[in-house]
Amino acid sequence: MKPATAAKKLGVYLEATPAEFREGVVTREEFNALQADPPEWLRELRRDGPHPRPVVAAKLGVSISGLARGGVTDALTTEQIEALKQESPEWLRRERATQAEVRKEAVRLKEKRAEKVEKAEERS
Repeated sequence: MKPATAAKKLGVYLEATPAEFREGVVTREEFNALQADPPEWLRELRRDGPHPRPVVAAKLGVSISGLARGGVTDALTTEQIEALKQESPEWLRRERATQAEVRKEAVRLKEKRAEKVEKAEERS
């Protein structure tokens, strides 16, 4: 697979990976080995970053779109993410609240669909 795909699946920022990873092709066996027994560079990237936007968004509890609305467009390190959490700027509080509402709505819709399925099964 392409290095970008492998980096995405591993949850790391491609540009922060070693050159030999970025310039080569990652076989399925190599990928499985990276997951099963991550080398030091991979453990370090996962721990300290820089992290790709999906990971930053997850760590902050917001959506990727929320990051963009907040002006965060680059990869951030764990230290930068923790600093943002401590600062708790208005945009972050607002985006976390929005994300909480989105999650509540998703649960509500899931329960509603489950009810419909249950009623349909009872009628059958």
